[in-house]
Amino acid sequence: MSCEFFIAYRYLKATRKGLFSMITSLIGIAGVTVGVAALIVTLSIMNGFQSDIKKKIIDAQAHIIIYGQMRQKEYPLIENKVLSQKNVESVSPFVLGQAIVTYKNRSTGVAIKGFRPELEFKINNLKNSLVHGAWENDGAQPPAIVIGEELARNIGVWLDDEIILVSPKSVATPIGVFPKMKKFKITGIIRTGYYEFDNTFVYCGLIEASEFFNLEKGVNGIGVRLKDIKYADIESYELKKKLGFAFTVKTYADMNRTLFAALKLEKFVMSLVLALIILVASFNIASNLLLMSAEKMRDIGILRAVGATPGSIIKIFFWEGNFIAVGGIILGVLLGIAFSWFIGKYPIVELPSDIYYVTRVMVEIKTKDVLGTMIISYLLCMASVVYPALKASRINPIDAIRYG
Repeated sequence: MSCEFFIAYRYLKATRKGLFSMITSLIGIAGVTVGVAALIVTLSIMNGFQSDIKKKIIDAQAHIIIYGQMRQKEYPLIENKVLSQKNVESVSPFVLGQAIVTYKNRSTGVAIKGFRPELEFKINNLKNSLVHGAWENDGAQPPAIVIGEELARNIGVWLDDEIILVSPKSVATPIGVFPKMKKFKITGIIRTGYYEFDNTFVYCGLIEASEFFNLEKGVNGIGVRLKDIKYADIESYELKKKLGFAFTVKTYADMNRTLFAALKLEKFVMSLVLALIILVASFNIASNLLLMSAEKMRDIGILRAVGATPGSIIKIFFWEGNFIAVGGIILGVLLGIAFSWFIGKYPIVELPSDIYYVTRVMVEIKTKDVLGTMIISYLLCMASVVYPALKASRINPIDAIRYG
């Protein structure tokens, strides 16, 4: 080992003048450990929630959605163009529109989505989201409709209740113009785990929705499922070129861009706040090294007198800071990973089920987050070493030996 490494190791190992110096070293290591562990645990929890939300969105939506008016004869041609893409696995036509749902004296705005269940369930996981009832009522009248659990709770309906959908588009009658209304029977209730869907969407058959919005058996959208979701942006770009300006093509990320951006910003801000803990710990390292330079002034003077250069003194202090920083970072990473695994494995943190869609904290440890935390922590700690090292290297050896 180098001379500078050996001297730094001996200084760290020695108790120096009393217990106080050793305590400051331990506090420096403990501060870095706590900061690194807190940052890893926070990032893991944020990753877990983001992944859970993303999964719920993908389960309730298609990977790519194509919007555009398509008549009954035009849809097969558009479908063939979409299916010709090598990464497209399946497609499902749908009708999407807005209406007002009315039950007794309660009304609220909803989004109506009509589709063919045998095709729709190939592009999303809505089939498994059904918690009560069934998707169809075997052709009985009034036609079947499935609503979200939150919406059912808000308007006070349950299975077999009949609701009325009111279209914003008016229809002409012999006695005047009135909004179009249609009665539906609730045959199923779903719970996707994503509040916006469970409180806003209602689902019915494709033909019923097409008739309700006067599309004459046409559709106004196509849902697309890909073989590999990571190619969503590429396939979306290719479909835009192939279908032309008459159609709007959006990926699941485009549809939820605001939510994903908010989650990303929240993760960044949390990381920034917790990085301040490591910064505070680095100040403790700086104070510890300044204390060492004062205590070891005579030793520094002797080293300079026997030929040690200012660069060698700087290296000694950098090695000293390295021991504290690396020790704290390694302990912090181990503690953070262990604690993240523990709270993910065992339900020590219970979430109220009436507020959150999950009852336990979701955790996902990502290698890049752990490595990023280690690098940033190391840089912050080593930045705190610069001033004490430079100050020690500038000590006059004659004055250090005389007054040290």
